[in-house]
Amino acid sequence: MKLIDIKNLSFEYFRRDSEGNVEEMVEALQDVSLNVEPGEFIAIVGRNGSGKSTLAKHINALLMPGEGEVIVDGMDTRDEEVKLHIRQTAGMVFQNPDNQLVGNLVEEDVAFGPENIGIPSEQIRQRVDNALSATKMEKYRNQSPNHLSGGQKQRVAIAGVLAMEPKCIIFDEATAMLDPEGRRQTLEAAKRLQKDRGITVILITHHMDEVLAADRVFVMKDGRVTASGTPEQIFDREELLEECGLCLPELYRYLNFLIGQELISRQEAAGIRDAAALSALVCGKYSVEKQHGATALTEEKLELTESGLAEGILFNHVSYLYNRGFANEQVALKNVDLSIGRGEFIAVIGHTGSGKSTLIQHLNGLYLPTEGSVYFDGQDIAEKDFPLRKLRQKVGVVFQYPEHQLFAETVEKDVCFGPENMDISRVEAHKRAYEAIKAVGLPDTIYDTSPLMLSGGYKRRVAIAGIMAMHPDYLVLDEPTAGLDPVSAKALLSMLKGLQKEGVTIVMVSHSMEEAAEYADRIVVMDKGEVKMDGKVWEVFGRLEELEELGLNIPIGTRLINDLIKVRNDIDIQAVRQEDICGELLKLKTNTL
Repeated sequence: MKLIDIKNLSFEYFRRDSEGNVEEMVEALQDVSLNVEPGEFIAIVGRNGSGKSTLAKHINALLMPGEGEVIVDGMDTRDEEVKLHIRQTAGMVFQNPDNQLVGNLVEEDVAFGPENIGIPSEQIRQRVDNALSATKMEKYRNQSPNHLSGGQKQRVAIAGVLAMEPKCIIFDEATAMLDPEGRRQTLEAAKRLQKDRGITVILITHHMDEVLAADRVFVMKDGRVTASGTPEQIFDREELLEECGLCLPELYRYLNFLIGQELISRQEAAGIRDAAALSALVCGKYSVEKQHGATALTEEKLELTESGLAEGILFNHVSYLYNRGFANEQVALKNVDLSIGRGEFIAVIGHTGSGKSTLIQHLNGLYLPTEGSVYFDGQDIAEKDFPLRKLRQKVGVVFQYPEHQLFAETVEKDVCFGPENMDISRVEAHKRAYEAIKAVGLPDTIYDTSPLMLSGGYKRRVAIAGIMAMHPDYLVLDEPTAGLDPVSAKALLSMLKGLQKEGVTIVMVSHSMEEAAEYADRIVVMDKGEVKMDGKVWEVFGRLEELEELGLNIPIGTRLINDLIKVRNDIDIQAVRQEDICGELLKLKTNTL
């Protein structure tokens, strides 16, 4: 018997304005039919608004079909008497962990589900231990979830579902806030559950590399399933993916380039599944005897020029403690020295809980150092006469969850709020707001729409527009592309790069090493509240072993370049963006120096 059987499912909902009036009817799902066998690993992909999450909520019986039917383990989701059993059968992990955490302590939160379905105490303890181990959260079991980072909270939410031991687990963008190691561990845990216990896994994701773990893939567009097949079959249809707002995984992009340039054959590419295998193949085919004294590599040491105290943001031996003086005191930042100059694009990376979010909240005085000082244009921001209000107009912060910053009835009012509270005329405030809305690529048609009714990508743009309307010199963003489809993420990052060219400093916290390589000029690596590395992108990504020790990785293309440098003299170590890397790979066509 099929575990999940969906036939001709359609679902519509009404979009309403701030006063509750119906604005339009939205067809979220249209004639969707699919089935899932017990023990399968299924991936569902599609751009924001394609219907993925709506479909998932039907499987979990959170939504009822408008037309058609959804059968889960033989139970009809429209049957009120079996809804609880369906939700025990198909556990769901959401994108925002705050919506799922209920306990005072991590272990209490993980135990909540099993306790509520009557699992004996001895089994609950074992389930909690297993779930915390699978998500690498054992050492946090006695901490409050409220004191954890966004990524750590997500691991707790995942552990809570794992402890229920359902027949099916639905991950609805559940890895969006996790660092590379956290994502890897979560996927490995899911694969173990599938292999060892026969649990069915449904993974909704925008990380196309995660799709490689699936047995089958469903591609959604405009509420319909437009394609299905194995990952290999889906990735062989690049045009279809682009039409659906998606892209190939990085590995496949480089494989296609190498095949297209006849550097490797399709037969050779068929066996490649990871970066190490790709690097071994290419380096093995194109290694040459290196010539002593001849190198095209740039060996210069990076020397950051501090802007000093006169201009820019300077951290001087900054430390910060949470719950200072209490038993649960926690070091969030430790002796941080850092300078941020005008016009830079800086990516702040590090594993979950490394101090990234705490660091950026010191940039505009939301947090003040426990020890040390933060200077803005030569002034200590902790001094009593320092104008923090003006600092926050100059240094704008967009948080991890943009909906936390949106509160007004309409997009227009939300974006106008900041400039209207500055020492400028109302006319100028509205002019800035309209310019900001246009600058972030929002259509004129949404001025009167509630920002809370928008997609995740549009919410981020509204939050950024609200900051940009105050004409900041620094724009600080915490995981700005988390949960966005590839096309939306690229559009947002390109917009940020454009702002940098206009003189705005961009500081971006990211778990995506690809984004850091493609858009940043400089990388700051955090670990346990300390700055472990600070340098140009190529320099930081040249330290692969150290990054892996910190639970991080580097993009596939950068790893390939680093390995080629070991066997050839004509490869430039500074190539980190995809276009530049492809240019370097073209040199392989000539096997002599």
